[in-house]
Amino acid sequence: MSVLEMRRAVAAGSAPEEVFLLEAPPFATTEELAEGARGLRQSLEGIDESLGSLLALPGVTDVLVNGPDEAWIDAGQGLERVADFHLGTPAEVRQVAVRMAASARQRLDDATPIVDATIPSGVRLHAVLPPLSGSCTVISLRVPAPLAMTLGQLVASGMLTETMAGVLQRLVEKKASGLITGATGTGKTTLLACLLGLVNPHERLICIEEVSELRPDHPHVVHLQARRDNVQGAGGVSLSDLVKAAMRMRPDRLILGEARGAEVREMLSALNTGHRGGWATIHANSAVEVPARLEALGALAGMSRDAVCAQSLPAFEVVVHLQRFKDPASGRMRRQVVQLARLVRSSSGELAAEAVLEISPAGKLRTLPGWAEFSSRFGLGDFVESSGQSRRRH
Repeated sequence: MSVLEMRRAVAAGSAPEEVFLLEAPPFATTEELAEGARGLRQSLEGIDESLGSLLALPGVTDVLVNGPDEAWIDAGQGLERVADFHLGTPAEVRQVAVRMAASARQRLDDATPIVDATIPSGVRLHAVLPPLSGSCTVISLRVPAPLAMTLGQLVASGMLTETMAGVLQRLVEKKASGLITGATGTGKTTLLACLLGLVNPHERLICIEEVSELRPDHPHVVHLQARRDNVQGAGGVSLSDLVKAAMRMRPDRLILGEARGAEVREMLSALNTGHRGGWATIHANSAVEVPARLEALGALAGMSRDAVCAQSLPAFEVVVHLQRFKDPASGRMRRQVVQLARLVRSSSGELAAEAVLEISPAGKLRTLPGWAEFSSRFGLGDFVESSGQSRRRH
């Protein structure tokens, strides 16, 4: 059976593993069968063999292609250039990007030169065609975690201390609404998926994203994904539209994968009308920068600074800030929750953020003046004392 025939068999409804098994050598090992099935599945998604081998490397989270002979990967130690990488000519790089976009049912051509989509295997694809990207198509691939990580796994990875894991679990149990902040690649989506897995299984979660990435370990999750306008400039469905729609879908908790535009107005409205326990992520370099970021997003929706302040204070009860840095002990890049903060009104009446708990790279916790009130509100005294010393739960 040729590759074309195998593709047709899969298109007719057969699983790639079943199709490959029919053609596999009689004495093939389990590893060879798995590798062959993976290769067939990647071929169906338009993934070139050289890209597929990079995506299959242990620990790889990102594969970035800048040209036919230039690719970079992130396997946990920051970006590393791939030696001896070759993907043909610039025209072939473009063809690879177009095929992957097609597998995600998205167009990528001169009329639509940018694509942001998720291919069937769950890998997130972002590609830009020339001349927007210079002389060659640029491809960015983000590899999802196979399963949402547990609190224990995040503690083992160094993202959370045991005390911080207990604090975040209590906040989820108390239905606190929050923002997870940090720069690109700090683990915001990873942490959010983990926290959603802690939600009572009887609750209904509605996750709203531009490109679906959240995969929480929870029995009742509904995913809504935005859609761009077609080439005629029609048919688009924005995040704002999806938040409005979600409000009519009997949600127990609303989750906005990333607040990046006018949809922040609808999210604030939802969290102020009884939908407690919602979460969103937002790009910010520190927790104290969150108010300015919210004001900027609110301005896109026509909200005044006063309106953003009035609605944000009751909507978001906690800010969890993540940072990515090189661990001084191991020399490896590490992602860690470094700060908890809350939104407050400043002495001048403006929206501000006040840190209540800080965590050093070594895992030492330090409470700040606002911690006592914050801790009392959510019953966190059995995790962290006001002196900054953590203690075990009894």
